[in-house]
Amino acid sequence: MSDQVFVWGLALHAYHGAMQHEGEVGQTFKLDLTLDIDLTAAAASDRLADTVGYDQVVSVASETFCAKRFRLVEAAAGAVAEAILDRFEQVTAVRVTVHKPHAPIAATFEDVGVSISLERE
Repeated sequence: MSDQVFVWGLALHAYHGAMQHEGEVGQTFKLDLTLDIDLTAAAASDRLADTVGYDQVVSVASETFCAKRFRLVEAAAGAVAEAILDRFEQVTAVRVTVHKPHAPIAATFEDVGVSISLERE
């Protein structure tokens, strides 16, 4: 399937990380969400009911990502991916990328993060 709904660059302040200060101060993460979905009906009908709303996707991702502290962004990304598949039955697969641009690394870098993809069984 080549149809997708996406939200890229969703900025969320959260307290994820293995370091103690990350849990106290937190930092801004950026999420990219790509949902595989058949958009044939939505393209023909022009009805929101035949797709998933960006606002709903953002709400599910934000609530899940910020609901608890994860030590690993891998776990946070996995939780968001699972929540999206649980909430939106018409989504067949999802890819969640979590960017951690302020990771506590003694190096100069533009970005670090993880991507997790899940497919409906």
